[in-house]
Amino acid sequence: MNRVVSCLALIAGLAAAPAVAEPVDIELVLAADGSGSIDDAELALQREGYAAALNHPRVIAAITAGFLRKIAVAYVEWGAPESQHVIVDWHIIDGPEAARAFADRLIAAPRAAWGYNSISNAIDFAAAMIADNAHDGTRRIIDVSADAGNIGGRPLAAVRAETVAAGITINGLAISRPGSSRPFRGLPLEDHFRNEVIGGPGAFVVTADETLSFADAVLKKLILEIADAGATTAPKRDR
Repeated sequence: MNRVVSCLALIAGLAAAPAVAEPVDIELVLAADGSGSIDDAELALQREGYAAALNHPRVIAAITAGFLRKIAVAYVEWGAPESQHVIVDWHIIDGPEAARAFADRLIAAPRAAWGYNSISNAIDFAAAMIADNAHDGTRRIIDVSADAGNIGGRPLAAVRAETVAAGITINGLAISRPGSSRPFRGLPLEDHFRNEVIGGPGAFVVTADETLSFADAVLKKLILEIADAGATTAPKRDR
C-alpha cells in the first residue's frame, strides 16, 4: 500500500512540475500596428510583408546559421490600450516548411485590433508573452511597427524601462508613407521611435517610406535582428 501511495505521489509531483523551456536562439514578438489608421488593404500588405520576409532565403539562412538553428516567433496586432490580439501564437521556425506554416496562418487569420494607437500597451503585452512562453531564447526581441506615435495606455517611458530591464530589446519599424502617417509632436516618426520607443542592446529603427517599401523594410529588419547585426546599423541611444 505504501508503495502505491509513493508511486501516486511521484506521478502527481511529476505532473505538477513545470515543463522545461525549449532553447531557441531568439524569442521574437512581431507587434504590428492594426489600429484604425491601418485600413484592410494596408493590413493585408503588412501581413504579406512579414510572411514574405520570414520565408525569404536570406532570413531562413540567418535562422539556420544560429547556434541552435531555430527561433520562436509570435505575431500580435494591436490598437487601442485595450486592444492587443495574438494573430499567430508562438511558433518554432527552423526552416522553410515551418516558415511557410507560420505565413499561412498569418495570412488566413481574421482582423481583430481596433482603436488608436497604444504602442506602450503593445510593448507591455508582448513582454508578457515573452515572460510566459515555453521557450528560452538566447536573445529576446519585440519588433514593434506603427504609423503614428504613442497614444494612450501605460506611460511609454515606464514600459520601455521595465521591458529593457527584463532583458528584452525593443526594435522599431516606423511606417512613414504619404497619407498614412504624420509627424508626432512636431518630430519625424522615426525620431519618436528612436527617442522614446526602442531600447536595449543594439536597438534600432528602420523606416518604411517612399525610399524603402514596407516589404523591403521588414526584410531588412528581420535579417538584422536574426543575424544580431543591430549594433552596426541604424542609430541607437545609450539607455
